[in-house]
Amino acid sequence: MADRIHHDGVLIVGAGLAGLSAALAAAPRSVLLLTGAPLNQGCSSAWAQGGMAAALGDDDAPALHAADTIAAGAGLVDSAMAHLLAKEGPAAVRHLADLGAPFDRDAAGQFATSLEAAHSRSRVARVKGDQAGRAIMEAVVQTALSSRHIEVRAGMRLRGVLHDAGGRVRGVVAEQAGRLIEITAPATLFATGGIGGLYSVTTTPAELQGEGLALAALAGATIADPEFVQFHPTAIDIGRDPAPLATEALRGEGARLINAAGEFFMAGYHPDAELAPRDVVARAIHAELAAGRGAFLDARAAVGAHFPEEFPAVFAACLSGGVDPRVQPIPVAPACHYHMGGIVTDANGQTSLEGLFAAGECASTGVHGANRLASNSLLEAAVFGTRAGKAAREQREAASGPLRRILTPDLPPEALAALRIGMSRDAGVVRDAAGLGNLLGEIDRFEAAHGRAGPLVAARLVAQCALDREESRGGHYRSDFPEPLAPKRTFVTFADLKSDDPLSFAAE
Repeated sequence: MADRIHHDGVLIVGAGLAGLSAALAAAPRSVLLLTGAPLNQGCSSAWAQGGMAAALGDDDAPALHAADTIAAGAGLVDSAMAHLLAKEGPAAVRHLADLGAPFDRDAAGQFATSLEAAHSRSRVARVKGDQAGRAIMEAVVQTALSSRHIEVRAGMRLRGVLHDAGGRVRGVVAEQAGRLIEITAPATLFATGGIGGLYSVTTTPAELQGEGLALAALAGATIADPEFVQFHPTAIDIGRDPAPLATEALRGEGARLINAAGEFFMAGYHPDAELAPRDVVARAIHAELAAGRGAFLDARAAVGAHFPEEFPAVFAACLSGGVDPRVQPIPVAPACHYHMGGIVTDANGQTSLEGLFAAGECASTGVHGANRLASNSLLEAAVFGTRAGKAAREQREAASGPLRRILTPDLPPEALAALRIGMSRDAGVVRDAAGLGNLLGEIDRFEAAHGRAGPLVAARLVAQCALDREESRGGHYRSDFPEPLAPKRTFVTFADLKSDDPLSFAAE
């Protein structure tokens, strides 16, 4: 029997930018925020180098930002949601600046913006070149810690979800120091991050393994577009897990991609060369590596001696691997970077399950489509996290009744390591039916041996929907189906994937 406590307010799982934005927006309603790692650790938000995209310049407009977002998403972006994101984007950036986020400014005191791939305007607000995520998070964390309506409990790992006989989500099961604790609340909000930890090469914290996505799916939530995974083209290839990131801003500043022979190869893959969409650049680098030619990001001319002050995080990461980017090209490889799919929500974070909200990378608002536009992720976390927090605070108690628990077992380390290798090999930058079928067979075997662990559920969603999508689009590239079909989003429940294996719940 687990301990049970009740929180009369908003229960939030996850303390990245989406979770903290929701917590702040839920005021004056009481918020209980659960996080496994200490604040500002274990979340992708703090690792984001690029910045926040928003129409901040005189030559820009939300309509232009929305158009770029829609174009990058390769036919699958929800246009209304993209316009909403772009419209509310400038206010979100200014709000974070008011909280203390030290965005770079020009001589006139305006936001200094940078150009990134697939943007038609320079609109990415930054902090010291590549420090945006951590600086923004530090400001938001300090605000949250000083907010009397927010209680933060660290060391709480999500293990299950509670729901009643009508299917309404009533809370979660968390593990703290080896003990399970049931926490009920009128509104539960998942801001649990992405799935980077399911891949052997990732730029995100390895502990992000899709637990929120998996539990929502097991509870019956509708999931959208799980097959669409974005691979950042330029992870720094120095053998570290997670892999450090060479921000796209380097290419925006003029860094070039070369192979071991010193040849500039991107023009042979796309007319926009280094500023082509991320999926194109990732496949180009993948192809160069597969052909044995190597891949390097050459920023010697573009940045050179200015690396320590202009891109301190990249500079430090390179030096830690024995590479001096001032005088040497940086070895790079594609790495899992962002999950475009997730738990379906409306504009206010409401999922298909009553009582459950979601925001951030674990959610699918429809703004990213098949390929996220650079630096839209922090913006989405802030804009839709805020909207979800405001909606969740209006939830009131539902009728009481018996609660059922959906729990996920742990996946042993050796099985997780094998799963990560399989995901990178078969559900990575380039996919085909044979590889995906092999991967699903591995997931079946792991599940038979270890139970329906969260990473296996999340991996199955990616792999099965990637197998079912017999076309290439955005971040999803099938070598056996290289051409696109008519645009169509994926909407699926876990029961759709396992129709021969009806879910069973352990009732208290």
